[in-house]
Amino acid sequence: MESNLKKPESIWSSLLLISPFFLWGTAMVAMKGVTLQTTPLFMASVRLLPAGILVLIVAMFLGRSQPKSIRAWLWISLFALVDGAMFQGFLAAGLMRTGAGLGSVIIDSQPLAVALMSSWLFKEIIGLWGWLGLGIGILGISLIGLPDQWFFDLWQDHTLNIVFSWENLLNSGEWLMLLASLSMAVGTILIRYVSRHVDPVVATGWHMIIGGLPLLIGSLLWETQQWQQLELNSWLGLAYSTTFGSALSYGVFFYLAAKGNLTSLSSLTFLTPVFALTFGNLFLSEVLSPLQWMGVSLTLVSIYLINQRDRITQQLKSLFDRTQLPSFFKSES
Repeated sequence: MESNLKKPESIWSSLLLISPFFLWGTAMVAMKGVTLQTTPLFMASVRLLPAGILVLIVAMFLGRSQPKSIRAWLWISLFALVDGAMFQGFLAAGLMRTGAGLGSVIIDSQPLAVALMSSWLFKEIIGLWGWLGLGIGILGISLIGLPDQWFFDLWQDHTLNIVFSWENLLNSGEWLMLLASLSMAVGTILIRYVSRHVDPVVATGWHMIIGGLPLLIGSLLWETQQWQQLELNSWLGLAYSTTFGSALSYGVFFYLAAKGNLTSLSSLTFLTPVFALTFGNLFLSEVLSPLQWMGVSLTLVSIYLINQRDRITQQLKSLFDRTQLPSFFKSES
């Protein structure tokens, strides 16, 4: 009877844990569907500002306390700059130049950066399998984000004919998505510090509002035709991205991030590109090149290794103990 009672709770906990990544993946597809009818800064601000208000309303009904010190507001402001304005700005601009599925895979390389920073700042152990995952992840992201021709040239001629251009780099959707990924990784680290001074759900709401304001101001100053061409389906897509892809997903994610292992939680984002690629192919007919699919596969393998590194180590130790292999195979470095 006891196990039957715990099973539904376990199922709901698992669904809660994966919900942000499903919502992020599908929100990427919804946002990509409206990119031809709006502008990046406006889209980013619409995703943040209403979502922040919704999160604060929910926090108020839940009785969450508001920030009470200057230090709390300073941490929220830094959080808003990095994970609000920079992350959403780079994401929206990059989405204008790349597909939803590919963009999601690149953004969700951020567990690699989170693992490195968590190891340094919070002494979270990466271990042998974690480092192997990081190496595979770097290769995977390279296959996804770099031009296929570079790899063909390297394979055929063993040389790289690279014509570097800052303009091409800054206009590259993949590069902008990598900047978004790094911004989100830093934001994931920051929530640990923010939550020491203010409730993480409240901080999530305020960081969306504070981070969304400069994006809205920038849109009003530098963009035109932000909403005039939007149709009903486009508004519904933006509403989904705001309500579910921001308010609900970020509220759950940063609540969990404030309390759990950042490396393991962040590594669950391997689910996001799976959802984004699936729905991107289904609704937007997005297709990746064979090398990019190889990069996607390597990225998922890398994040799996990072997330399951402790379990793999324990299983191998158990195997080595049974087979009595030399002791140096049993240690993880």
